[in-house]
Amino acid sequence: MARSGWPGSRPAGRREVIMSDWPARVIWWKVYPLGFLGAEPAALPSGADVRHRLRSLQPWLDYLIELGCNGLALNPIFSSETHGYDVVDHLRIDPRLGDDADVDWLVDACHRRGIRVLFDGVFNHVGRSFPAFQDVLANREKSPFAPWFHIDWDGDGPDGFGYQNFEGHDALVVLDHQCPEVIDLVENAMGHWLDRGVDGWRLDAAYAVPLGFWHTVVSRTRRSHPDAWFVGEVIHGDYPDWIRQGDLDSVTQYELWKSIWSSLNDLNFHELAWNLERHNSFCEEFSPLTFVGNHDVTRIASRLDDVALLAHALVVLFTVPGVPSVYYGDEQAFRGVKEEREGGDDAVRPAFPAGPDGLDPGGWPTYRLHQGLIGLRRRLPWLVTARTEAIEVTNDQFAYEVLGAGGERIRVLLNTADEGYRFEVEGAVDVLVASDDVSGPGHEVGPQGWAILQPAD
Repeated sequence: MARSGWPGSRPAGRREVIMSDWPARVIWWKVYPLGFLGAEPAALPSGADVRHRLRSLQPWLDYLIELGCNGLALNPIFSSETHGYDVVDHLRIDPRLGDDADVDWLVDACHRRGIRVLFDGVFNHVGRSFPAFQDVLANREKSPFAPWFHIDWDGDGPDGFGYQNFEGHDALVVLDHQCPEVIDLVENAMGHWLDRGVDGWRLDAAYAVPLGFWHTVVSRTRRSHPDAWFVGEVIHGDYPDWIRQGDLDSVTQYELWKSIWSSLNDLNFHELAWNLERHNSFCEEFSPLTFVGNHDVTRIASRLDDVALLAHALVVLFTVPGVPSVYYGDEQAFRGVKEEREGGDDAVRPAFPAGPDGLDPGGWPTYRLHQGLIGLRRRLPWLVTARTEAIEVTNDQFAYEVLGAGGERIRVLLNTADEGYRFEVEGAVDVLVASDDVSGPGHEVGPQGWAILQPAD
């Protein structure tokens, strides 16, 4: 089989594509559907009736709008063996969730409300039940699909040969991204769902896939879908490489996520100040996807040693540049600890009730805090492409300014100490939103308090 693969040359600078500006106006509400909708833990038996669970998202569309969001980011909904990341068919909706008609209904229901839809593309690896891999198991070297994978025919393993898996998980078979048929597979899957109205793709484990592959597939897909948004899951490394060489629009900002909760736990705002400088350098080239929680990490309310500082984490999320994302349940102060074991993600991927009325009343104050901060961000759309500048940094206090390209400016004051702290604030300012403990001409922020200020007119 011919193996032309992806081009060896890569663009030296940013891609030259005229993009819609809609991603800069989106605040995502991220949902893990298999958990959220209470689906079975494993694939349904062959011939079982389809469960039309996707339509149960209807009452939550208004909920996310009332929260202030206008994007629904879905974790995998394609046919899979168990958790969605062991995909079996990229063009079929998992019968535990619904079918094509359910997806069409959901996309239409979202778009009628002004909600953008982001799908999760698992294109680094597949499940062992993936038909191409099943053919390899049956026919070994004679299989025409053998070049789709990294096979070691002399390797040890229960199958009589070895293959590259994803991060030690034998159930996840890594695709060979230099194989032309794999390139076609991913391009076809992306285009298929974009044709049906999806607005963009989160690219799972993008860090594990060669940048040249992303450049080839994404650039081809853009020819017919120039307004689509592509965000890669990237944990470490030089984030702009995925923009410059991979042709993606954004990546997940894990460095900022870590520094937010770590600086609050260690009472060391110097870490956050340093990371915001690094964040500035990224934002000069693209708008990262920012978050304090997702389906792969311990929930922020559990991660923080002192949950009283949850507001401080949210203040940072909604005032720094980037494209913010809220993981379902975080807006209700859900707790959950991720564990490194089989089923260790279950605690951070729980089922939601049938509607918002079924939520615990104790979570609504955190919901209203989200509403206030998201509402502020919507009134200050320039924050997406702004830059931050540290003004005052101690272990327990942090003041920074957020500066827009048009001269816009706000100042953020954070105090984690058990006593009040008076920040030096020059000139007249208006308090945009704050904890209850902000007073005086120099603006003393109370114990574990915070404030967002703007120069007075």
